[in-house]
Amino acid sequence: MRTTRLTAVTIPSRPLVHARRALAAALLAAAIAACDRRDADPLSPRTTRGIDSTDAESTAFPTSRDVYRWPFAQQSPWNLPIGNGAVYVPAGFQRANWMGVDRELIVRAADGDPLVPVYAPGSWERRCSGTSNPQWDWIGGLRLRLPASLVVPDAAPPSTPNNVTTIIQPDGRSLVGIAPFARCEAGGPAYGWTATQANEPLEDIFADGLRGAHGGSGLSGLGGSIRLGELTGNDPIRHALKLNVWAQRYLFYDAADGTPGYRWPARNADNYAAGVYGGRVRAVEQGTLLAIPPSISLASLGLVTRPGRRIARALQDYGAYIVDDSAWDAYDLNAEAGVAEEFAQRYGYPMSTNSGPWFEDMMRIVAVLHAVDNNTPATIGGGGVRRRPLAPPFAP
Repeated sequence: MRTTRLTAVTIPSRPLVHARRALAAALLAAAIAACDRRDADPLSPRTTRGIDSTDAESTAFPTSRDVYRWPFAQQSPWNLPIGNGAVYVPAGFQRANWMGVDRELIVRAADGDPLVPVYAPGSWERRCSGTSNPQWDWIGGLRLRLPASLVVPDAAPPSTPNNVTTIIQPDGRSLVGIAPFARCEAGGPAYGWTATQANEPLEDIFADGLRGAHGGSGLSGLGGSIRLGELTGNDPIRHALKLNVWAQRYLFYDAADGTPGYRWPARNADNYAAGVYGGRVRAVEQGTLLAIPPSISLASLGLVTRPGRRIARALQDYGAYIVDDSAWDAYDLNAEAGVAEEFAQRYGYPMSTNSGPWFEDMMRIVAVLHAVDNNTPATIGGGGVRRRPLAPPFAP
């Protein structure tokens, strides 16, 4: 049994007021690339440009997997395919004004990295102004090992990204989730609220991977993240995705419910849920598993882009969990830092957009999403016969 623990209080939900997520893409990608010296992705712009634009995919199912590229247990909700016992309820999603990307940072720390203090954000818009940490000060504060070169810029309104971050600890398995994460100076302190509850063990990359720093749901920043190469390579996406939706329009809230505004596997709803959530479909809350029912032929959607077809297939086979509030008329896919840049270089159009073939494909896709209403710990993905093979064992 693992004994690595953090002593902390629960993560607060992020503030109600969110600016439209204009993304500081180049700075963020460069910062993560600089620190990701231990886990460089084999795909580069040079190689991705050479991939054919057809839907040709690898047909051989892998016999093993890299835990850092395809994390968590075989039975994790992030990895289990949808089953034929799934009960589908129309989500009622409508066309939006924007299709966005919620970037997630994945950082691997090493024993030789410096220990740095972690402070609570000074505010949502000035994160690096924090000077204390109410979660940790009562035990003398929090210090974590971080690569010295890692820099994650402060919010710069109207750019106020969630920056949900997962720090893989030097033991190679313990995970610390932090958001909204910032580190304004190389070697300097870090800022953000940690996801781990008081006296709880850290999340384990070999376990179910549910807990994390998504403030709206308490779910993982690592599980369900679209990873580098998954929208540009030839292997299909073989895990569930994550989606942010507009809570004011779509997320249901019932104060009499034992878990108002959220459902398993989510741990919470936003702290403003009672006054803001305005959805009418009871099955659609934080933590809801969304999917395209098998009764809907993907060919019938008329998707014209390769990434659109890849997303649709993943949604029919594995689904996507609602993890956060987009806070305006938008949907956000959650993706590892660098995916949007890789996407744009590969396909020639942006991943975050309000027009064009990719945007239209995504609007067709969200219109047919359904909630899997019987997704429970006992019937993950609805239970029954799975649509795809189970995740293979981890490589030695």
